[in-house]
Amino acid sequence: MSFSAKSGALLSSRAARWWWRQQPSCAAAAPAWSCFGGSWSRPILDMSYSRHFLDFQGSSIPSSMKKLVVTKLSPNFREAVTLQQDSAVPLPGDGDLLVRNRFVGINASDINYSAGRYDASVKPPFDIGFEGVGKVVALGLSASADYTVGQAVAYVKAGSFAEYTIVPAKQAVPLPSVKPEFLTLMVSGATAYLSLKELGDLSEGKKVLVTAAAGGTGQFAVQLAKKAKCHVIGTCSSDEKGGFLKSIGCDHAINYKTENVESVLRKDYPEGVDVVYESVGGKMFDLALNALAIKGRLIVIGFIAGYQNPTGLQPIKAELLPAKLLKKSASIRGFFLNHYLSDYKMALQHLLKMYERGDLVCEVDFGDMSPEGKFTGLESVFRAVDYMYMGKNIGKIVVELPHSVSSKL
Repeated sequence: MSFSAKSGALLSSRAARWWWRQQPSCAAAAPAWSCFGGSWSRPILDMSYSRHFLDFQGSSIPSSMKKLVVTKLSPNFREAVTLQQDSAVPLPGDGDLLVRNRFVGINASDINYSAGRYDASVKPPFDIGFEGVGKVVALGLSASADYTVGQAVAYVKAGSFAEYTIVPAKQAVPLPSVKPEFLTLMVSGATAYLSLKELGDLSEGKKVLVTAAAGGTGQFAVQLAKKAKCHVIGTCSSDEKGGFLKSIGCDHAINYKTENVESVLRKDYPEGVDVVYESVGGKMFDLALNALAIKGRLIVIGFIAGYQNPTGLQPIKAELLPAKLLKKSASIRGFFLNHYLSDYKMALQHLLKMYERGDLVCEVDFGDMSPEGKFTGLESVFRAVDYMYMGKNIGKIVVELPHSVSSKL
């Protein structure tokens, strides 16, 4: 049975039960027979309520779908996650959208989530994937006040590694079209924008070091620092990535595979750097800390070098940390996007406008250069995560979920 037929019957029955609960008790109001055609008029049920849940543009919503589910807690994504082939397509509630995902984003923290590091109380099985872009194919009655079937939206919500995802309308972001570039802004772009705005204190002439600068969030840190008229240094792992960094305005790209980053920084920036946007951890963290100028600021947005370890951490020289900070009146600040949600929509709108004006490059990596080719379908999410941890990506890794030829959306 198709989604439309099945859900129409189900939702109509829900509407009927809702209507019936609003009516006075038959026993109290009239003889039982009157409720079924006696002195009362036969109740006419307004079936339009259920219509808000259905896709009448004929996009053939199925009754089942594929999705990825964490079935075992582990930072090893392949070990932790299972592809389920026949999960039920969920039904949207009153304030919800049902989004057919077209593009989903890969994040370094996907393996933190599969390891259960964000909420120890959550036990498998649970859905995974943080962000998606797609079209609304069904929606609840209240949600229909602001959204329509066929509308392009983006969202940040657990459970995006699925063909269809329920998204509360208040959490969705309307888009002019379904483009992978918009997806790059949802987590990666917003993290760079808000962390630098709130913690970076950027101003003209400041020296900013961005680690993993050619990655999903690094690319935005580079560009935003340049917009603030800073001198930007970026670390990367290949000459190709170095070329990309220069193309988006990076003043000095350092290939840590062929150059000694510590020596380069000491030689070219003897007074140190004013701000570090740090996402690597371990030895790179120690190096960045040592490179801080007087009153320098180190912003930690992640530590990907340790995520695959059982503890999720890579050792640092923490015993020297107090002395190093005191010596330079320096500071370290952590940034976690969830703590800045009150400013999230403002940041996203700003970034969207920058992109639409042509003021921001949103580099997408579909894995075309990976051994097995482009990341297409949920099956390729596993490869995409491996690709990230091999350090191969330039820009944001995105997986495309193509739709069947019968789809009209």
